[in-house]
Amino acid sequence: MSNDKIKIAIVGLGNCASSLIQGIEYYKDAKDDEFIPGLMHTNFGGYHIKDIEVVSAFDVNSNKVGKDISEAIYAEPNCTTIFSQVPKKGVKVSMGHRLDGVNKYTEDVVPVSDMPEVDVVKVLKDSGAEILVNYLPVGSEIAARFYAQAAIDAGCGMVNCIPVFLASTKEWSDKFEKAGLPIIGDDIKSQVGATIVHRTLTNLYLDRGMKILKTYQLNTGGNTDFMNMLERERLESKKISKTEAVTSIIEGHRDTIDPENVHVGPSDFVPWQKDNKLCFIRIESKHFGDVPTYMDVTKKVLGFCVL
Repeated sequence: MSNDKIKIAIVGLGNCASSLIQGIEYYKDAKDDEFIPGLMHTNFGGYHIKDIEVVSAFDVNSNKVGKDISEAIYAEPNCTTIFSQVPKKGVKVSMGHRLDGVNKYTEDVVPVSDMPEVDVVKVLKDSGAEILVNYLPVGSEIAARFYAQAAIDAGCGMVNCIPVFLASTKEWSDKFEKAGLPIIGDDIKSQVGATIVHRTLTNLYLDRGMKILKTYQLNTGGNTDFMNMLERERLESKKISKTEAVTSIIEGHRDTIDPENVHVGPSDFVPWQKDNKLCFIRIESKHFGDVPTYMDVTKKVLGFCVL
């Protein structure tokens, strides 16, 4: 077991960050040799989940800026399930840079603090952060790149949890490699969420010798993530990420599907759903004797989205 801590900084103290910080507290006493529901690995490479330490955080919401992270993760408009009470950590949320992180749909529920923006690089260095975890809203193209550059300048690696393409581009992968720093991500999946279920079902059809003719995945939710995505211009990278997650399975079987016959992506904001997502998946195919067949699946996904 390592005696070192994994020191992380978080940008965007929303529902996903809340789940992560609650989870670190909830599983801090988990034993390495027993099955722990909700965890794939209690100990990974000699590090226990309790070895993850949040040393700095950034947000622009006046309900969160200046507060200890233990308080900020429960502040509105966060609405994820509270499964752990996190004690004070002595880490206050710094006023980040708004840029394109708050849009016309979310500005009414995300009151932007009037505190001055901090020097992000200085805060990262002073806190001793080794990794910057990006939980900004989907479509925050400008802000994601700003914080990626700040991570490089501060000597931090980066885990990019949103579908703004950084790690998967030559430009940014080269920048991090030149700096001798790691970067991974460009979107994350829930443990058993809509995309992984869609991928698994697609793989099942193909393994059973059935061609995918048409498929869709429609998602609705009631948290600020879905409110943010009402601005359709912010969805381009998200749709690409979720669509490729499915089409890559098909192409992996040396098959193809007409782009017009695949639709995957967030669909609408339904306030009463809060941090729960409803997913509707349909797969149309043909089985033995070219007899048409289809599958419709409705899945409820609780709003846990961590790493």
